[in-house]
Amino acid sequence: MTLLIGTSALVGALVYASLTEWPVPQLMAWLSATEKHAAGAKAVTSAATIQPIGPWGALTLSVLVLVPLSAWLAHAVMQPLRSLMRALQSAVASYRDGDFSMSIASPRRDELGDLIKMHNELGQTLRDQRQHLAQRELLLDTVVQNTPVALVLTDGAGKVTYANIAARHLFNEGRTLAGLDFDELLNGMPQPLRVAAQGGEDALLTVEMEGGEETFHLSQRNFRLQGRPHRLQLYRRMTRELSRQEVATWKRVIRVISHELNNSLAPISSLSHSGIELARRGDLERLPGVFASIGERARHLHGFIAGYASFAKLPTPRTEPVEWKPFLDGLALHCQFQLAAALPDIPGRFDRTQIEQVLINLIKNAHEAGGEADDVSLSILLVGHELRIEVADRGPGMNEMVLAQALLPFYSTKRAGTGLGLALAREIVEAHGGRISLANREGGGLRVTLLLPLNG
Repeated sequence: MTLLIGTSALVGALVYASLTEWPVPQLMAWLSATEKHAAGAKAVTSAATIQPIGPWGALTLSVLVLVPLSAWLAHAVMQPLRSLMRALQSAVASYRDGDFSMSIASPRRDELGDLIKMHNELGQTLRDQRQHLAQRELLLDTVVQNTPVALVLTDGAGKVTYANIAARHLFNEGRTLAGLDFDELLNGMPQPLRVAAQGGEDALLTVEMEGGEETFHLSQRNFRLQGRPHRLQLYRRMTRELSRQEVATWKRVIRVISHELNNSLAPISSLSHSGIELARRGDLERLPGVFASIGERARHLHGFIAGYASFAKLPTPRTEPVEWKPFLDGLALHCQFQLAAALPDIPGRFDRTQIEQVLINLIKNAHEAGGEADDVSLSILLVGHELRIEVADRGPGMNEMVLAQALLPFYSTKRAGTGLGLALAREIVEAHGGRISLANREGGGLRVTLLLPLNG
């Protein structure tokens, strides 16, 4: 544009100078003199009528020459720019429509050329990203389609917008579910499944299907997709998994019971044989000791069986208001602990006997962890609408593997442990609608946290 203006100005100045200075005035004077010599006086009269061009006339003629020349130069300069702008406009429109395949070829080496180059690089980047995104979407769709968990996505009107292969087989004999009313599909399913799906909550249910019982875990989540409400439902078949876990649990139970029975029955058998020999020899003084050892092993075996029975027959909690001071005074008669924080002003609400048994077991475990007895602490705090009870010690703590399995039934790291203490605590806490967690403390030790609902 600067070059165009400069060229136009230079041409205008040259035209003006040629009309007023040189060569037009000299040419007109020469023509006038030539006519005077050729035609005589009459020609002189005629030549006298030829006047030099004045400034305004020169300016007018300059404008008449300059305007079309400028228009032609502007057209010559702007035509490539208009072509590039149209190409850029078309490329941007294609990007808006999701088509990133357009590139622009230009031999320019100026700022516009740099802009075109950056535009082409942007298009290549968008193409690469779209290709990678398409590959990831394909991988995700393949994984979702082939997962054994039935997945159904419905919109706000209850129409199915997405369903994988497992969902199609579960609800429509393998046929597509897209666009169907999911409530109508549920009408053909067993009632427990239909009620659970329409309830809107996660659930574990067992239904009669295909001539047998099938257990499902249902997960439901509501969210907004592209500004519209949607519901995602996941139906996971749990029958095989539960069967495997049940068999594994029974094997573990049988293994633990067999171990304990052998540990008690073998000494009893040996002591009985020794008692028979002593009686046969007439050595009656040693028989009371033999019988006492047999009785001790029998009591141990009875306690072991009673522990399993208490775990299997845990009664439903009878919640009641519990004042903290009398409760802790009674707890202190069974175990030693340090109160780490002030007691809440609001009384708790839980089964006094069951929670007391849980705390006795936890505090006993804390003392057996190997730390100082004075480091075993108990704290009771109110956190929102929950009651948090913590038992902490300064023992060695637990490694990650033990932490992950410590709450499982029959798992124990103690030589004579049954693996029921923490499992029983977990059963009691969960029966109250709460939860239990274990974590290592900074500086060493373990913290066991019970979270109970404040209203019981």
